[in-house]
Amino acid sequence: MPELPEVEVVRDGLSRWVAGRTVLGADVLHARAVRRHLPGPVEFAARLRGRVIRSAERRGKYLWMPLGEPEAGGDALLAHLGMSGQLLVTGADSPAEKHLRVRLGFTDAAGELRFVDQRTFGHLMVATLVPAKAGGRPVPEPIAHIAADPFEDGFDDEVFATRLALRQTEIKRALLDQSLISGVGNIYADEALWRARLHGSVPTRSLSRAKVAELLAAVRAVMSEALGQGGTSFDSLYVNVNGESGYFDRSLNVYGREGEPCGRCGAPVLREAFMNRSSYSCPRCQPRVAG
Repeated sequence: MPELPEVEVVRDGLSRWVAGRTVLGADVLHARAVRRHLPGPVEFAARLRGRVIRSAERRGKYLWMPLGEPEAGGDALLAHLGMSGQLLVTGADSPAEKHLRVRLGFTDAAGELRFVDQRTFGHLMVATLVPAKAGGRPVPEPIAHIAADPFEDGFDDEVFATRLALRQTEIKRALLDQSLISGVGNIYADEALWRARLHGSVPTRSLSRAKVAELLAAVRAVMSEALGQGGTSFDSLYVNVNGESGYFDRSLNVYGREGEPCGRCGAPVLREAFMNRSSYSCPRCQPRVAG
C-alpha cells in the first residue's frame, strides 16, 4: 500500500497539473470506486461538474482536492489509493487503461485526470471539509479523526510521546496506529525502527522521551529520503501522476531483505510474521528491549 512519501509524490503532481482547472464532467466506470460516496455515482459526478480544483492536500495516506465554485464551497474530492490505486494525468485521447475506474475531464480540454485501480480497494468521494482545529487546516470530515502526520505543523512531538507512554502496546503497532500518527506504514516503520535501533516489539511504555525523539527523527528522515527518490515501487502498481515509478526500494536497509547482511553490523536480516504481513529487522542491532 502506498505510504506517506508515495502519496506526497502524487499530491505534488496533482498540485502542478490539476490545481486551478475546472471540471467539465466526471465518468464513473466502476461503481465500487465511489462506494463510499453514499449518494451514488450520478450524484458524485454532479457534485464535481463545473467545480474548480483549488489545490491538492494530504494527510498521511489520504489525498484531497478542495473544490471552489459554484456556490457550494466547503467540500473536496477525497481519495485513498488503497493497494493499487493510481491518479494519472493523461491526454484525453489516450487509450483507456485496463483498470480505469473514474475519469475527470476539464474545460480547458488539456487532458484528463484518471483513477486507475486494479484491486479496487481505493476509492474517491466528495466530502465536506470540517473547520480546522487550532493551528491546523480544514480537512474532509471522513478523516477528521486521523492524527496529523509527522510533517504537518499540527503534529506535536511531545503530545505523541505522552500518548505513547499511556499505551500498553508495542512500538511498531503504535507507529501503524493512524489515531496516533498518520502516514507510516509497514515499510517505513521497519526502516525507521532499524535506524533508531529498536525492535518493533519493544513496549511503548519502556521508551524514554529521548528515544521517542530519536525514533521520530528516523521516521522523518527515512520518509524524506524516500520522497526525494519518488517513493518506493516494488511493482508497477505504484506510480506518480505521469506513470513513473519511484526507486527508494534500492535504498531500503531491512525491509524485504531477509537473509541479507545488515549494512550496519553484518548480521543476516530477520523476517518475522506481523499482523498478517511481515516485519524485517536486524537481530543484533535491534534488541527486543529498549536501549
